[in-house]
This record gives sequence, structure tokens and C-alpha cells, in this order.
Amino acid sequence: MDGEKSEKAVRHGSLWHYFHNLFDMRGNMMSYDDIDKMMREQAEIHGANMWILMLAILIASIGLNVNSTAVIIGAMLISPLMSGIMTMGYSIAVRDIPLLLKALVRFATQVAICLITSTVYFKISPLTVPTEEIISRTAPTAWDVLIALFGGLAGMIGHTRTKHSNVIPGVAIATALMPPLCTAGYGIATGQLRFFIGAFYLFLINTLFIAISTALIALVLKIPYHKSVTRKSQKKVNLAIALIAVFTVIPSVFVGAYTVYDSVVDNNIASYLNDEFLFENTQIVKSNTNKQKKIISVSLVGETISPDVINLLRSQLADYGLEEYRLQVTQNVVTETDNSDKVTIILQENTISELKEQLNEKSEELSRLNENISGYEAERSAEAVLKAMPSKAESIFPYLSDCKVGIMSDGRNDIITITAETDKELSDNELDTVKNWLSAESGINIAETYIAYIPPEPPETEAAEEETEDTEE
Repeated sequence: MDGEKSEKAVRHGSLWHYFHNLFDMRGNMMSYDDIDKMMREQAEIHGANMWILMLAILIASIGLNVNSTAVIIGAMLISPLMSGIMTMGYSIAVRDIPLLLKALVRFATQVAICLITSTVYFKISPLTVPTEEIISRTAPTAWDVLIALFGGLAGMIGHTRTKHSNVIPGVAIATALMPPLCTAGYGIATGQLRFFIGAFYLFLINTLFIAISTALIALVLKIPYHKSVTRKSQKKVNLAIALIAVFTVIPSVFVGAYTVYDSVVDNNIASYLNDEFLFENTQIVKSNTNKQKKIISVSLVGETISPDVINLLRSQLADYGLEEYRLQVTQNVVTETDNSDKVTIILQENTISELKEQLNEKSEELSRLNENISGYEAERSAEAVLKAMPSKAESIFPYLSDCKVGIMSDGRNDIITITAETDKELSDNELDTVKNWLSAESGINIAETYIAYIPPEPPETEAAEEETEDTEE
């Protein structure tokens, strides 16, 4: 019995040791001194970082302006904002007030630079219509809180390892600090307060919960305090942080709850219309929902539905969680004599907008194809002209031989060039004539000539007479 117990204890200990090592947060961790040194370096303000920050905010602003997700992601990877926020959370955890103040000054300076830069960009940008990427940064929800919290936890864990991984870039993308700041600048530039408030609130959520999660990991790692405080003082600090976090989260919870409710209502309405309006000779041609007045409007075509059936449909709203909504039904009465034609006309009217959209899409696609074809034909035509120019040059200028024509570039302009040989010394006027012909023939303004003068060899008859005279002597 004792042997069995000891064997079980060994197995239990081995299992515990396995899972302890598997989830040990201190594995491969930097020393406390190295962590502190890294955090202090992140609180410093360097000129290079400020330039990188301004360039990143410009890139993010352009991405938002042209609705490019890839460009926005690139800006988030460049931005140095994340490190300063983590230093603020670290300084709170280790009770280092001077470091916290230093990090706050750095962070406030960065935020001011970002807002000024993005505001100036959107002031001078000709694109003023808010894109989908801009609008999506104006309504933070509880999910943004969770993303910032989990992202900050992952970021601090990865940041304190001896071997850095791609955690920080991933956190920078997930928590999205730059786009909200750019959107806030857009709100200032265009005078739209709702864009500024919504975007800056999202930025504050991300900032606060990245800092809080950083502080939590610092406490879990048991990084030594830099200053001892009384338990009463620590409770006050913890209470203040908790209150700030709660009051920051409350608006996002309401927005998130509304978003969820709105999505559920949309799904319920779609299910209700798809499941209940199944009639053999009647179909829905149009449906609309007014969520403010709680009205679902449905237009039907086909055989007339009796009032009893409509009342039954209204009673079934509660089965889909839509008891607060009222159903309005509009019917297009179709008689036997005009059934076919009227149904056809109504259906055509219902789908004509979709057909127009498809036609517009096809027209745009056709225009793009025509542009590509025109460019291809122009390129082929230019190649043909360039290929024919050497022989044409030799026919126009008989004193030129072994002609070759090509195009070079100096980085700003194209240059048409000709290389050739000649047995006569050309005057400046003759060279200018060749250059002018090159420009006119190719359509390129700048032309250069590289013509080698090769003197003609003595005639063979004179050489033969000299040989004859030598022989006779």
C-alpha cells in the first residue's frame, strides 16, 4: 500500500511539475534590472522617435483617407506609441512616481504631435468624405476593452522575455492606437465633434487598459517595488485605478450592448420574413424596418392574403423576439386577367435598381479593360516605331550607318538616343537636324546623338598604281 501511495505521489508531482513548467510566466524572463532599464529607456523622448511618430501618423491618415486597411496596419507597426503606455503601467505597478510622470509627459507630447499632424493633413486633403475605416473608429464597444486588456497582457509578457518575438507588433495591430488618433484629427479638421469624441474615447480605452494589463503582469512577475507605501495608501491607489477603469468602461458597455441588440434584431427580422412569408402564389417584393418607430413594412405581390392570415403573421412576431414591432403589409392585388403582366412589371420594378448597379459595375470593368487595351496598344505601337527608326534614319541620312536607337531615363525624363557611324564630319546644324528628327519621330522631347566619325580609307586604285611603279623600277 505504501508503495502504491508513493507511486501515485510521484505521478502527481510529475504532472504538477509538467503543467507548472508549461504555464510558468517567469520562463525565459529578463532580469528585473533589465526590465527596469528597458522601461526607463522607453520613457525618454528622442528626436528620431518623434519623426517616426509623425511619419506613422501621416501614413495612418492617408490609409484612413483612402480606406486602405493594409496602409493602416503598416502605420500601426511603425508607431512607437505602445512602449510609452507600457512604461506608465509598469511605473504604477512598481510605485515609481517620477518614472510615471516622465512617461506621462512623453505620452502627452506624442498625443499632441499626433493630433496636430493628423489635423493638418485632413485640413489640406481634398478627400473630406468619411470612409468606412474612419467611421468604424467612432463607436467603441466592450469588445475594444477586452482587446486592449488581453493585448496589453500579451504585450507585457512578450516584452519581458530575453528573446523578443512578434508579440509587440501583433499587439500594436490588435489594439489600434494610431487610427483612433487620426480619426480624432479628422474630427477636428472637419469640425465634426462626434468623430473626435468617439475616436478619442476609443484611444483612451486602449491606452488605459494596456497600461492596466501591463501593471497586472508586473505584479504577477513580482517585480520589486521602487518605493514602499503603506497599505492604506496602496488601497487608495488601487481604488482610484478601479474607479477610472469602471467609469471608462461604462459607456463602451452600453454601446456594445446596443450593437449586440441591433444585430440580434436584424437576424430575427430576417428569420421572421424568410420563415413565415412562405406562400405559393405570393411573394415579398420589398421589406423595410423602421427601428425608431418599431415598424416592419412588407410589400407583397401575387394573390391577396386574407386579413386573418395577416393577423396570424402579426401574432407570430413574438415568437421571434419582435413583440415590440408592428407589421404593416402592402398588397398588390392581381386579377386573373392581368396576373402575368402585372407580376412581371412589379418584379421588374423591384429588381431594376439591382440591374442598374450590375450594369454600372460592368461598365466600370469594361472601362478598365479598355484602358488596359489602349495602354497595351500604345506600348506595342511605340515598340514598333522604335524598331523601325534605325533603318528609317539610314534612309533619311545616307551618311549614317550601323544605326541603333534606344530610350534611356535620368529618373525624371525619358531620353531618345541614337548611336551610329559616319564617314564625314558632321556640323552642328546636321547634328541638330538628327536630334530634331529623333524627337519628332519618337514623340520624346529630349534627344541625344552618339555618332562616331570614321575617316574613309584610301581608294584601292591609288594603292595599286604605287605597287605597279615599284615593280617596274
